[in-house]
Amino acid sequence: MASSNERIYRSLRGLEKTASTSRVLNLAAVSMRNAGDPEHAKAPLFKSAILNGALIIKHRLRQEEVELFEGVTRTATKLIVPFDRSDLSLGGRSVFVHEKGWEPILAELRGRPDDMLRDVEMLEAIDEMPSLDPFLLREHIKRRGFEVSHTYFDISSGDVDKMQRFVGGEIARLIELAYGGAGGGAATSRLVEALLSSKTDERLEPLRITLQLEGDSYREGIFCWKGFLYYKWSLNTLWPKLKDVLIELSKVRVVGPRDRELMVVIEEMKVRLRQAMESQVKAVMGYLKTYDAVFEKLTNGNPVAFRDFLLQSPEMFMALGEGAGTVSHVASFWRYRFPPGKMLHASMGELLDLLQDFESGLGAEPHPLSYAA
Repeated sequence: MASSNERIYRSLRGLEKTASTSRVLNLAAVSMRNAGDPEHAKAPLFKSAILNGALIIKHRLRQEEVELFEGVTRTATKLIVPFDRSDLSLGGRSVFVHEKGWEPILAELRGRPDDMLRDVEMLEAIDEMPSLDPFLLREHIKRRGFEVSHTYFDISSGDVDKMQRFVGGEIARLIELAYGGAGGGAATSRLVEALLSSKTDERLEPLRITLQLEGDSYREGIFCWKGFLYYKWSLNTLWPKLKDVLIELSKVRVVGPRDRELMVVIEEMKVRLRQAMESQVKAVMGYLKTYDAVFEKLTNGNPVAFRDFLLQSPEMFMALGEGAGTVSHVASFWRYRFPPGKMLHASMGELLDLLQDFESGLGAEPHPLSYAA
């Protein structure tokens, strides 16, 4: 039987040379990619150099891991310090943020006694997020008062431009409502830029007045609003990729040695995984439909409904982020393992581990059998 850690390391092996995903922040790859960059070194994510070469994972807890926490916890932030940054399959040491007695374990992992509080606070800030999507993680960390190099958040300028154009189209009617027709063209672009900025901008004052928000409620409301806009934008590009995964899932074939019983298990897992993915997509679409309906009320002159939605939305925002993050990870890791044009073939052990990890992330009940490679 393959252990949880064995499955994790097998999955992480494929991330050694890739960027991070919504579920994995690959600081080992970030560190190697930016070696020698003075800006990267000037404002590190963590004070500990060891932690800056770690992996951070939004991990859905398995049954044996739930007891590590006080109370009921479904998803946790896992920190893995690999023994060798260039070969994650060799394993490493790990700790969950906020598991019982986690700080002494973290102190041992860090390898240095100074600046411990700063690194604890950073991990707690990361733990507050529903996923590791770079745009939202960058914004959240800035809001918590940390100055970190942009190199840790791999967002291309092209994606930033696309998001700004998308948001401009989404809120054009709101700009008309709040600014009385003065938000067209270049002015709209400036207002969108201000909205997506991590800092409170005086250019948003008419929006604040329209939404009738003050102080912390205004800052938290705007952040959640940016979150909904970000996920709506990112999911637009995800749906076609996810459809490809659903099609290819039924076509992937086992090569090499096989076990008849486990082959039956794999086919059953394919069916369950497809159902879990479709269920997750429906849930995510439901959150976005709720947002769209309330935003429509705002653009029709009812700002109170949208304001109340923003103030009550953190729980929905977290659920949306978690749901979007899990399906995004499935799509991105599947495409990494099975690039376009390549044969949809895998060994029985690898395919079983891959499907088990996806099932766990999506909340499906995994089959008790496992395969030891």
